[in-house]
Amino acid sequence: MISQRAQNLQPSATLKVTGRAKELKREGKSIVSLSAGEPDFKTPKHICDAAIQAINEGQHGYTMNPGTPELREAICAKLKRDNDFDYDPSQIICSNGAKQSVGFALLALVNKGDEVIIPAPYWVSYPEMTRLAEGTPVPVRTSFENNFRLTPDQLEEAITDKTKALILCSPSNPTGSCYSKDDLEGLAEVLRKYPDVVIISDEIYEYIVFDGEHVSILNVAPDLKDRTVVINGFSKGFAMTGWRLGYLAAHPDIVKAVSKIQSQETSAPSSISQAAGVAAYTNDLSEVEKMREQFSKRRDFMVESLNAIDGVSCFTPGGAFYVFPDISSFLGTKTADGKVMETSTDLCLYLLDEFGLAVVPGDAFGEPNGLRMSYAASIEDLEEAMDRFKKGLATLS
Repeated sequence: MISQRAQNLQPSATLKVTGRAKELKREGKSIVSLSAGEPDFKTPKHICDAAIQAINEGQHGYTMNPGTPELREAICAKLKRDNDFDYDPSQIICSNGAKQSVGFALLALVNKGDEVIIPAPYWVSYPEMTRLAEGTPVPVRTSFENNFRLTPDQLEEAITDKTKALILCSPSNPTGSCYSKDDLEGLAEVLRKYPDVVIISDEIYEYIVFDGEHVSILNVAPDLKDRTVVINGFSKGFAMTGWRLGYLAAHPDIVKAVSKIQSQETSAPSSISQAAGVAAYTNDLSEVEKMREQFSKRRDFMVESLNAIDGVSCFTPGGAFYVFPDISSFLGTKTADGKVMETSTDLCLYLLDEFGLAVVPGDAFGEPNGLRMSYAASIEDLEEAMDRFKKGLATLS
């Protein structure tokens, strides 16, 4: 009865862990969850006020499929202001979240058997979205020593005559790593040799960068613009996860293809969310800066706490709100009640069931030696989480 397509997909590991944690919490167990990729701040008031005004003014109907002209114009102005990109509203399509933009871009670009290069650790949805588009995900395992950034040599080695796209995510989910100007220039040099390879640049964490400024591949290689799809949205930087509002900017042919898919699958995002998006991009970013300052303090606390634990190593991420420590010294040898912690999944389930700590195993992201911890939580929760993590590891023998 169920299609092979649906059977082949894996459920989101992050949502699975979050769901299990909530289930245990409902049962009365004390749970500290660092599993969700969601800011713990409220959406800034001026954005909420704009949405309320839109409701009161009766903006209750469908909008144009690519999004309202006002929002697409605001996005173009933002891309010029913050990124020095020149786009026309006809090159923008708004979606129900950046996640949908990535998925629809892959559906519009990938044919059966096409290969999509995905640096690992990767966001859990990239490979599954590629499979849904009948493409072949090609994970390229990066190294902890290089802060999990893809190198030009690795990219060159991964490209074949079947390669259709490369997905880059900077700042990265799950590692928080950021590609530097030099990193991106090196990748661009390789990509120039292969004019048929499309770059999908996921920049959803753009506003959460701690060291310097966000750098996009188009900042260093504007000549690749016609084959680059820029993905962005409002969820992370403005704490608007539930508003479900994202977008992509791309060549008109790509936008037209995505628009056709969107017209049949979802149509435009909520009219009210779009009004909120206009307010987000046309007002100052002072509230965003306040959130970033808090995230920066939490990052420093997490990195210091993790590196103080014997057997754990963690580099300092440049952005997003995740750390991705190496816990390989506990795998394959350490046991609890006679059970060997063979995988990061084993370790994470042990920490959740025995210590009430929810984190996401690196297995889900294509990096078995790590795990993802979100620090989108209060300092008090982070302190408790680190205490439970330390105790949980100390009990292993």
